[in-house]
Amino acid sequence: MSPGESQGGSEGKRVAGPVKAHKPEKSHKKEGQAAELDPRTAALVRVAAGIAAGQRPELEARMSGARAAGVPGLWVEELLLQSMLVVGYPLALVAFAVWRALGVGDASPTPREGAEPLAHEDWAAWAERGAAVCRAVYGRAYHKLLLNLRALHPALEDLVLVDAYGKVIGRPGLDLKRRELCTVAAVAVLGTAEQLHSHLRGALNTGASAQEVDAVLALIGGDLLPEYRRRAHEQWADVRRRKL
Repeated sequence: MSPGESQGGSEGKRVAGPVKAHKPEKSHKKEGQAAELDPRTAALVRVAAGIAAGQRPELEARMSGARAAGVPGLWVEELLLQSMLVVGYPLALVAFAVWRALGVGDASPTPREGAEPLAHEDWAAWAERGAAVCRAVYGRAYHKLLLNLRALHPALEDLVLVDAYGKVIGRPGLDLKRRELCTVAAVAVLGTAEQLHSHLRGALNTGASAQEVDAVLALIGGDLLPEYRRRAHEQWADVRRRKL
């Protein structure tokens, strides 16, 4: 969420079409260097990219793979809620349907084990948590973000801080670093350069190593249109060069 930022240039129009079978890009790691993503995180990142692509058969395969890899169901549930913010309601609702069709969980309002209840005593609790979480993601760019939001529309600051970061992204069911790595995967598939630049920085701000981000981009390389792949690596090179 980076209104007003200028990194990344113009946005390309995504061409609709089937998602090809996953073909990871060649890694630039030195020979013998271990992969930087643990198997459960890698599987969750692949689900995030699959949600953004919106192809049911491939998404079902990735969700099944995540279950086989031992990804906690709560992580996937939190990723699905977060995806409503990152990729939009239509794609997120498709993903919820695929997940439920696999027989995982239900739509009961009763909180699942470890999940946060939806009811809060007051709006201030969400506002306080949202500001803290958003500040953690954006780091020194946090105040610039607020100024940009206010310039776009007076309601956007509360919508982003309270509804997005306070009510959803700040939920305790999935740690913030994995949330950001999954967001990097999703926005790279969508080809939104400014958002990607912000969340590449956000991944580093929330504790991801440069090697973990490299691993995410390699893992989802086969999901990206050529122009989006080029753009993602340009954005990442800029973040690393500027040490943002």
